[in-house]
Amino acid sequence: MGMSDAPALAGVHHLKLPVTDLARSSEWYRSRLGYELWAEMVEQGQLMGIALAHPNGGPPLALRLDPERALSAAGFDYFAIGVPDKEAIDELASRLTSQGEQHAGVHRASIGWILPLLHDPDGHEVRFYTQQHHTEPEPGHVATIHDPRETAERHERATT
Repeated sequence: MGMSDAPALAGVHHLKLPVTDLARSSEWYRSRLGYELWAEMVEQGQLMGIALAHPNGGPPLALRLDPERALSAAGFDYFAIGVPDKEAIDELASRLTSQGEQHAGVHRASIGWILPLLHDPDGHEVRFYTQQHHTEPEPGHVATIHDPRETAERHERATT
Protein backbone atom coordinates (compact mmCIF):
# COMPACT_ATOMS: atom_id res chain seq x y z
CA MET A 1 0.00 0.00 0.00
CA GLY A 2 1.65 3.24 -1.18
CA MET A 3 1.62 6.41 0.84
CA SER A 4 -0.98 8.06 -1.41
CA ASP A 5 -3.41 5.19 -0.65
CA ALA A 6 -3.32 5.88 3.09
CA PRO A 7 -6.13 7.91 4.67
CA ALA A 8 -5.28 11.40 5.95
CA LEU A 9 -4.55 11.32 9.68
CA ALA A 10 -3.19 14.01 12.00
CA GLY A 11 -1.21 12.56 14.90
CA VAL A 12 -2.66 11.60 18.28
CA HIS A 13 -5.73 13.68 19.18
CA HIS A 14 -5.56 12.78 22.89
CA LEU A 15 -4.68 9.96 25.23
CA LYS A 16 -7.27 8.62 27.69
CA LEU A 17 -6.59 6.68 30.87
CA PRO A 18 -9.01 5.06 33.32
CA VAL A 19 -8.42 6.21 36.93
CA THR A 20 -9.75 5.37 40.38
CA ASP A 21 -9.65 8.94 41.75
CA LEU A 22 -9.92 11.94 39.42
CA ALA A 23 -8.67 14.54 41.92
CA ARG A 24 -5.61 12.46 42.86
CA SER A 25 -4.67 11.73 39.24
CA SER A 26 -5.32 15.31 38.12
CA GLU A 27 -3.01 16.62 40.85
CA TRP A 28 -0.31 14.08 39.92
CA TYR A 29 -0.31 14.94 36.19
CA ARG A 30 -0.35 18.65 37.05
CA SER A 31 2.46 18.57 39.62
CA ARG A 32 4.70 15.96 37.98
CA LEU A 33 4.33 16.77 34.29
CA GLY A 34 2.94 20.33 34.19
CA TYR A 35 -0.52 19.52 32.79
CA GLU A 36 -3.35 22.05 33.19
CA LEU A 37 -7.07 21.38 33.63
CA TRP A 38 -8.87 22.12 30.35
CA ALA A 39 -12.38 20.67 30.70
CA GLU A 40 -14.59 18.62 33.02
CA MET A 41 -17.11 15.99 31.90
CA VAL A 42 -20.12 15.90 34.22
CA GLU A 43 -22.69 13.14 33.68
CA GLN A 44 -25.99 13.13 35.61
CA GLY A 45 -24.48 15.57 38.09
CA GLN A 46 -21.31 13.52 38.72
CA LEU A 47 -17.79 14.45 37.59
CA MET A 48 -16.80 11.47 35.41
CA GLY A 49 -13.83 12.74 33.47
CA ILE A 50 -11.38 15.57 32.97
CA ALA A 51 -9.37 16.80 30.02
CA LEU A 52 -5.87 18.12 30.58
CA ALA A 53 -3.81 20.26 28.23
CA HIS A 54 -0.04 20.67 28.30
CA PRO A 55 1.53 24.13 27.84
CA ASN A 56 4.81 22.84 26.40
CA GLY A 57 4.25 20.11 23.81
CA GLY A 58 2.72 17.21 25.75
CA PRO A 59 -0.22 15.36 24.18
CA PRO A 60 -3.72 16.25 25.41
CA LEU A 61 -4.75 13.81 28.14
CA ALA A 62 -8.18 12.66 29.29
CA LEU A 63 -8.74 10.93 32.62
CA ARG A 64 -11.91 8.87 33.00
CA LEU A 65 -13.30 7.68 36.33
CA ASP A 66 -13.36 3.91 35.81
CA PRO A 67 -11.83 2.13 38.84
CA GLU A 68 -12.32 -1.40 37.51
CA ARG A 69 -10.51 -0.68 34.22
CA ALA A 70 -7.84 1.34 36.03
CA LEU A 71 -6.97 -1.66 38.18
CA SER A 72 -6.85 -4.10 35.26
CA ALA A 73 -4.75 -1.70 33.12
CA ALA A 74 -2.13 -0.96 35.80
CA GLY A 75 1.48 -1.69 34.94
CA PHE A 76 1.25 -1.58 31.14
CA ASP A 77 2.91 1.18 29.07
CA TYR A 78 0.13 2.04 26.62
CA PHE A 79 1.98 5.02 25.19
CA ALA A 80 5.29 6.87 25.28
CA ILE A 81 5.26 10.66 25.51
CA GLY A 82 7.80 12.33 23.25
CA VAL A 83 10.50 14.56 24.70
CA PRO A 84 12.55 16.77 22.33
CA ASP A 85 16.09 15.58 23.10
CA LYS A 86 18.56 13.99 25.51
CA GLU A 87 18.98 17.19 27.54
CA ALA A 88 15.20 17.57 28.05
CA ILE A 89 14.74 13.92 29.10
CA ASP A 90 17.64 14.22 31.58
CA GLU A 91 15.99 17.36 33.05
CA LEU A 92 12.65 15.53 33.31
CA ALA A 93 14.28 12.60 35.13
CA SER A 94 15.90 15.02 37.62
CA ARG A 95 12.59 16.82 38.19
CA LEU A 96 10.76 13.55 38.88
CA THR A 97 13.51 12.33 41.23
CA SER A 98 13.40 15.62 43.17
CA GLN A 99 9.63 15.07 43.61
CA GLY A 100 10.26 11.62 45.11
CA GLU A 101 9.07 9.66 42.06
CA GLN A 102 10.56 6.23 41.36
CA HIS A 103 11.62 5.60 37.74
CA ALA A 104 14.33 3.72 35.86
CA GLY A 105 16.37 6.75 34.78
CA VAL A 106 17.37 7.69 31.25
CA HIS A 107 18.72 4.88 29.06
CA ARG A 108 19.82 4.45 25.50
CA ALA A 109 17.03 2.66 23.61
CA SER A 110 16.95 1.26 20.06
CA ILE A 111 16.90 4.61 18.24
CA GLY A 112 16.68 7.30 20.94
CA TRP A 113 16.74 7.64 24.71
CA ILE A 114 14.01 6.33 27.01
CA LEU A 115 12.84 7.13 30.53
CA PRO A 116 10.74 4.12 31.60
CA LEU A 117 9.05 2.85 34.76
CA LEU A 118 7.42 6.03 36.03
CA HIS A 119 4.00 5.11 37.43
CA ASP A 120 1.01 7.35 38.02
CA PRO A 121 -1.15 6.90 41.17
CA ASP A 122 -3.07 4.04 39.51
CA GLY A 123 0.10 2.23 38.45
CA HIS A 124 -0.12 3.10 34.74
CA GLU A 125 3.40 3.19 33.35
CA VAL A 126 4.12 6.58 31.78
CA ARG A 127 7.16 6.34 29.48
CA PHE A 128 9.09 9.07 27.74
CA TYR A 129 11.11 8.69 24.55
CA THR A 130 13.22 11.32 22.81
CA GLN A 131 12.24 12.61 19.37
CA GLN A 132 16.00 13.03 18.86
CA HIS A 133 17.59 9.78 17.64
CA HIS A 134 21.12 8.47 18.10
CA THR A 135 20.57 6.03 15.20
CA GLU A 136 18.60 6.68 12.01
CA PRO A 137 16.88 3.67 10.44
CA GLU A 138 17.57 3.32 6.72
CA PRO A 139 14.81 5.06 4.69
CA GLY A 140 12.40 2.64 3.01
CA HIS A 141 13.85 -0.20 5.05
CA VAL A 142 12.07 -2.07 7.85
CA ALA A 143 14.40 -2.18 10.85
CA THR A 144 14.39 -5.45 12.78
CA ILE A 145 15.39 -4.90 16.38
CA HIS A 146 16.30 -8.16 18.11
CA ASP A 147 15.84 -8.23 21.89
CA PRO A 148 15.63 -4.41 22.05
CA ARG A 149 16.12 -4.06 25.81
CA GLU A 150 19.11 -6.42 26.00
CA THR A 151 20.76 -4.91 22.89
CA ALA A 152 20.39 -1.35 24.22
CA GLU A 153 21.70 -2.36 27.66
CA ARG A 154 24.76 -4.06 26.11
CA HIS A 155 25.52 -0.95 24.06
CA GLU A 156 25.03 1.31 27.07
CA ARG A 157 27.41 -0.77 29.21
CA ALA A 158 30.03 -0.69 26.43
CA THR A 159 29.92 3.13 26.20
CA THR A 160 29.90 4.01 29.94
